[in-house]
Amino acid sequence: MEFSNPFDHPQGQFAILRNDQGQYSLWPQECALPAGWRVICEPQSQEACQQWLADRWHTLVPSHFAKEHA
Repeated sequence: MEFSNPFDHPQGQFAILRNDQGQYSLWPQECALPAGWRVICEPQSQEACQQWLADRWHTLVPSHFAKEHA
């Protein structure tokens, strides 16, 4: 089966990106890096990325918002 959307490809390679607010995103290796995001984990399988995130990302609250309410 061919996947037209690289975000849906289960065998694709994904980098983990982070923005200045401390939010993360899985990003397909073949897509251009979006503005304001940087690679913090080199491309690997979706499963490996999900495990990496589970081990390190503990909140969905953007860092600037969390600081305002701490």
